[in-house]
Amino acid sequence: MSLFRRIFLLNAAGLTVATALLLGPVTVSTPILPGEALVVVLGLALMLVVNAVVLRIGLAPLQRLGRAMATADLTHPGTRAPVTGPAEVAELITTYNTMLDRLETERATSSARALSAQEGERRRVSQELHDEVGQTLTAVLLQLKRVCDRVPGELREEVSQAQEATRGSLDEIRRIARRLRPGVLEELGLHSALRSLAGEFTTHGLSVTHHLDADLPPLNDEAELVVYRVAQEGLTNTARHAGADRAELRLRRVGDGVELLVRDNGGGPGRAREGAGITGMRERALLVGAAFSLGPAPERGTDVRLRLTTTGGRPQPRPGVTTGTTVDTATAPDKASDAASDPASEGDR
Repeated sequence: MSLFRRIFLLNAAGLTVATALLLGPVTVSTPILPGEALVVVLGLALMLVVNAVVLRIGLAPLQRLGRAMATADLTHPGTRAPVTGPAEVAELITTYNTMLDRLETERATSSARALSAQEGERRRVSQELHDEVGQTLTAVLLQLKRVCDRVPGELREEVSQAQEATRGSLDEIRRIARRLRPGVLEELGLHSALRSLAGEFTTHGLSVTHHLDADLPPLNDEAELVVYRVAQEGLTNTARHAGADRAELRLRRVGDGVELLVRDNGGGPGRAREGAGITGMRERALLVGAAFSLGPAPERGTDVRLRLTTTGGRPQPRPGVTTGTTVDTATAPDKASDAASDPASEGDR
């Protein structure tokens, strides 16, 4: 029954009862008697209660829709308002849910374009750093070496210091280029890229171990890049904000898909607002239909999870949740890197 019909029938029933009482044997004396006043007041109260109940039931779906609108978040897709209530309200809720579907699709499309452009720009900047700045610094280093062989002894120490400064700048340029464009991912695959990433974040204050399944289902290039970038951002957050001394990077099979887990023993996510880093991870997960979650670890610290299913190497929007067999390997701290200076990742919680 429509909301209009409900309210109309309720008002019609009240007016009909009032008219029947006027035409019936019930009368009101002048001046009104106490018993007659009591009957009129009770009748009015009963009509108001029935009217309030009907309006409350009829308008409850609109209140639920209002709460759904206030809490809607396109970075957490799939949440829809239940379609209930009168015909007009049900049609309004259905229209709202359809609008959310369209907005989520448009957001995913625009995010895909933006992230694709971002990766392309990172690739271009990395190439220019390697080809232009790197080659220039290499030439400067060679020239300084020739100068160092010819200068008098009292100036040789200063030239040597210039050599070391140039060599350090060249190494930093190479590290920046590697982080901007994960060449190891393209050349050696996801397993090698994640092992290298864990090694880079293993510093004097942070120990990162990795546990990678050997029999993962095939992932396409886009899905592998999303897994790598989420792992990179998760470890960057751990190094910058968590105050942790241990972290774990785990990639395992879950049914017909994979699950990435980045866990640390730091102070936990807390109640701080999500920054650009976490928002970027959520948007990347949406591109491949993966489920992203961030929350407290079982004991202490933070868990970052990314789950996606695959069919023939293509990500699917509904990841399965089952258990897999994990092969553990330890990461040796053979490569130190300053995670706090990583320009390829926003690093904001």
